[in-house]
Amino acid sequence: MRAKAAVLFGGSTGVFLLVCLLALVSHSAPVEPGPMRPNILLLVAEDMSARVGAFGDPVARTPNLDQLAVEGTRYPRVFTTAGVCAPSRAALLTGMHAISMGGQHMRSSTRPAGAYAAVPPAGVRAFPELLRAGGYFTFTDSKLDYQFSGVFAGSGPSTIWDAEGEGLPWLEEANVEQPFFGLVNFQVTHESGVFTPLGEGWPKSVMHFVLQVVRAWQLGIPEEGEPVGPDEVELPPYYADTPTVRGDLARHYNNIASMDREVGEILASLEAAGLADSTIVLWTTDHGDGLPRAKRELYDSGLHVPLIVRWPDRWRPDWAAPGALEERLISFVDLAPTILAWAGVGPPDFMQGNDFTDLTLPAREYVYASRDRIDAVEDRERAVRDGEYKYIRSWYPDRATGHPLAFRDNLAMMIEMWELLAAGGLNEEQRKWFEPTGSERLYHLASDPYELTNLAGEPAHAETLARMRSAYADFALRVPDWSEEGERAMVERMWPGGKRPQTGAPILEIHEGRVRLEATTPHASLAYSLDSGPSHLYTGPFEASPGSRVEAWSVRYGYAESEKRARRVP
Repeated sequence: MRAKAAVLFGGSTGVFLLVCLLALVSHSAPVEPGPMRPNILLLVAEDMSARVGAFGDPVARTPNLDQLAVEGTRYPRVFTTAGVCAPSRAALLTGMHAISMGGQHMRSSTRPAGAYAAVPPAGVRAFPELLRAGGYFTFTDSKLDYQFSGVFAGSGPSTIWDAEGEGLPWLEEANVEQPFFGLVNFQVTHESGVFTPLGEGWPKSVMHFVLQVVRAWQLGIPEEGEPVGPDEVELPPYYADTPTVRGDLARHYNNIASMDREVGEILASLEAAGLADSTIVLWTTDHGDGLPRAKRELYDSGLHVPLIVRWPDRWRPDWAAPGALEERLISFVDLAPTILAWAGVGPPDFMQGNDFTDLTLPAREYVYASRDRIDAVEDRERAVRDGEYKYIRSWYPDRATGHPLAFRDNLAMMIEMWELLAAGGLNEEQRKWFEPTGSERLYHLASDPYELTNLAGEPAHAETLARMRSAYADFALRVPDWSEEGERAMVERMWPGGKRPQTGAPILEIHEGRVRLEATTPHASLAYSLDSGPSHLYTGPFEASPGSRVEAWSVRYGYAESEKRARRVP
């Protein structure tokens, strides 16, 4: 499937940039040992809506993504299941809505009342682990943030990835006939990248200062002649037209341009390595813009994301000619079963999405999303969207989602918005975000794309409101919502007494050179290494050479990893 290769990752302390993807392909004759499976590379930009030229944005400077779209298929109607990173990534990794596996609050590992890790239902596995069990080599960079892990690499579960973190060698052995799956994140577009750079006044908080120091170290000196100026950006009506707002949005566009260059470097490396013809490439984002009234919200500005898929010719669907546009509704829970299908791995029953490239399946009528606690602010909202309408239900109708939030309030435009609000300087459309949501909202997206006119109380839309309520009720019957119990009770159920459960060490048996492992904690994943070498996911008994040292451990998602058991093969 590929020959000698290496991947290097860079990034730490909240900034995760892929430094380079280098591959050296041996020149031996190609070998076809059996049916080939594609390599799959998932590229995920952070905190970014569809600000891409190929998706119709005239301001964006994204030549590499535009070319990827020319060679691949654009999906303009893709929606995340949450408007913020950790719940969205939990859904991406599991193919389940975060509300149904304890990952709905933002975030579990930084909960003010005490950190925890979500403990998903029995048998739930992240799809890269399923790929790994199916024979794929899986790797990622320094960003995890799945709610049953911490934010950074090394925070588990260790069975998901063959390799994770920075400075990782990637299969340097020559002539390895094993396909790979990789997930690469682009932190340059993160919300923190819009914070006022150092040198433009004192930072507003210690966190602001730390993030900017890290950002300056990671990015180095900005390039001369930034491609987008403040006068070029187009503002939605819920923002005041001020130099501060324009400056922040222009900075966001320029960070997107930097991300586009990084994508171009990866694609060029794939091509140079001879891997482009064997690798399906997906590019998307983890949720909408890292800007006020976008990130953390259930408006399209927080949920609507772009997706491009480029197939090598041998795996290209018949309908997916280069440059194709596919307009069916797609939810983030559809990504996991789709990627598994491409790899020839059957999706498990716990997944709540479908293969969006299988056009024999019925097209989605609705997508669904959720919002729960955001940092220290309790909340609960649920959204249903079809091709024309959006319905949002709130359990805190007297609360605005435009509330004070320490991290978001580092944005210069957010600081100014608070000042303008206090001084009466915002118009009616700009004030709406700061006002109570009410219990129900209904928006007609074609005539009201910014979701500013609530139609829930309009008699002319009563039938539509009833239909969208019914769609939510049907969804609630199919998908358990763990927010029916409070977060404190949920955490107590997952971590009794507030203490993280410990996975039991596995049983390790060796008979006539054959090694067998058995979990002592139900539904735990098992892993092992030989002679202190790389870890392997255990999928069944295996042969080991006499004298070799076998080390084994196990982990139940959300639990602490077990102690290791070790034995030498007789």
